[in-house]
Amino acid sequence: MVRFRGGRRRGLYAGPVIRAWLYRNDGDGHEDVAADQLAEAIEPEKALVWIDCAEPTNAEIDSLTSQLQISHLAAEDLHHGGQRTKLERYREHFHVAVHDCYLVDNKLVTREIDIVFGDGWVLSVRQRSDDPEHPAPFELDTVTRRFEVERTTEIVKDEGFLIWAFLDVIVDRYYDVADRFDDRLDAVEEIVFSKTRGDDIPKEVFDLRRTMVNFRRVVAPLREVLAALLRKEADCIGDDAITHLQDVYDHVLRVTDWIETQRDLLTGLLEADLAVVSNRMNQVMKRMTSWGAILLGSTLIAGIYGMNFTHMPELNWTFGYPAAIGSMLLLTIVLYTWFRRRDWL
Repeated sequence: MVRFRGGRRRGLYAGPVIRAWLYRNDGDGHEDVAADQLAEAIEPEKALVWIDCAEPTNAEIDSLTSQLQISHLAAEDLHHGGQRTKLERYREHFHVAVHDCYLVDNKLVTREIDIVFGDGWVLSVRQRSDDPEHPAPFELDTVTRRFEVERTTEIVKDEGFLIWAFLDVIVDRYYDVADRFDDRLDAVEEIVFSKTRGDDIPKEVFDLRRTMVNFRRVVAPLREVLAALLRKEADCIGDDAITHLQDVYDHVLRVTDWIETQRDLLTGLLEADLAVVSNRMNQVMKRMTSWGAILLGSTLIAGIYGMNFTHMPELNWTFGYPAAIGSMLLLTIVLYTWFRRRDWL
């Protein structure tokens, strides 16, 4: 195993930062490759060389790209990161940029993974997470296990299986994120239809919407990358590996459809929230209007007999005051009963 930085750790990542393995077509398992013999170890007809590195320094990238004769354009992408999901061809090798993602406290965190490959070799570069405070280790052991299992069962043993293993693990993580979104949608739905919350649109809806938009930007472009691979634009990938990549492509389509369904559901929740707020406002207005009408009758009677004109026949009547109070009470009871029956109170 290659160590360009002996035992040094960056962030929470432990273990060797760069490693190189040789997989021979006529044997199982792998062999370590010396740091200065990467180019000599490449024999497309006999073996596959896999070099993996996590957050490499510029000097390490320069060393790898020089030995593997990687285009300066691809090398520049490896240096700076921040690439969109894509597939590009440079002479005899290809560059695939994808993004792993996970949720930390309902925040979407992504990590760019660059895969540069040619006939008989693969270089995988795991860039720094966009949230260094919450780095999550990439499931490299899962990639290795899936790749080595497939090599023991398939006749053709090219680099396409390793690319498939990377993409398959990344897409599996997409499923985990989408599943978490379902849980959050359920929580938002409870908030929207809660009887105890206020009339403001819940902040959780907008936070979730922004996160889902970012997630779709990560997932959707991967369809084009896989479609290009399935069209055999990378001619070093064999037909057996294409079959495996077709399965990943189907999974990406399912995740994309899942995201679209969740976006539609979230839009429906926003519309439902507006409808709920409007309905509650209508209920309040009906109650206020009902009580206003009830009080208006009593106010009218009190206003008429409060004018104190000299020639008002009821002013000198003995039962004038009880009659006025009784009229107010009777009118109040009648109106209250009528509005109550109409479910306005």
